[in-house]
Amino acid sequence: MTDGSAPVRVGIGGWSFPPWRGTFYPEGLTQKRELEFASRALTAIEINATYHGSQKPASFANWAKTAPDGFVFAVKGSRYVTNRKLLAEAGESVERFLNQGIVELGDKLGPILWQFMATKKFEPDDFAAFLRLLPARHEGLALRHAVQVRHESFAVPEFVKLARDAGVAIVFADSASYPAIADVTADFVYARLEAAEESEPEGYAPAALDRWSEAARTWAKGGVPAGLPYVDPTPPPVTPRETFVFCINGAKVRAPAAAQALIARIG
Repeated sequence: MTDGSAPVRVGIGGWSFPPWRGTFYPEGLTQKRELEFASRALTAIEINATYHGSQKPASFANWAKTAPDGFVFAVKGSRYVTNRKLLAEAGESVERFLNQGIVELGDKLGPILWQFMATKKFEPDDFAAFLRLLPARHEGLALRHAVQVRHESFAVPEFVKLARDAGVAIVFADSASYPAIADVTADFVYARLEAAEESEPEGYAPAALDRWSEAARTWAKGGVPAGLPYVDPTPPPVTPRETFVFCINGAKVRAPAAAQALIARIG
């Protein structure tokens, strides 16, 4: 974008999904070339395999080598960090996650997404302790962190303040399954669009795609989109923010088409 806005990066979750073959990926494209194709059709990808288990340093290095310059990978944090009763005790798991080789992504490393179960309730002291476990750097590489919470107990000013003080982004998720929090709390924005419909060729109706593309442009300029659910009515400082929008879940087969439609609209 050339109007003083920060970059907007739009993508999907993962890149290996059989129903995308012949709908997103061309017929006959080998599976080992899917990342090569996806990283040129989109501008970001959320790596989900890291949520389920550790990956090899060589894998991160290969992904970085395969993607073009300017492409960014968000990395989903380990479930062994987030799916526990006491988050304050996750320090060793955080270290293990960071040490698996994510630094091999280099300048293609985007935010780390820490996603919590929908049953996880907000416990202020414990969550504050968790945020303190998230380092700003690892092996000389700057880190950015985003948290996706999915229980209504988080929709309180105390949670927003904790995230803002830590410089951690609260993920805005468009979902029919749990409450959304749109408050901007970091120097970047992380949004997940999770309500695609298979009946729509591009996942969302044109009016909805227009709305989300306008929201992305507003975030990138440093503003806050109207009509979203905010906990703290005080707007954050107006400063351009790198913005990540992932089309994920919902009708997954439509995710690449939704992402490409947003990229075309944002320009």
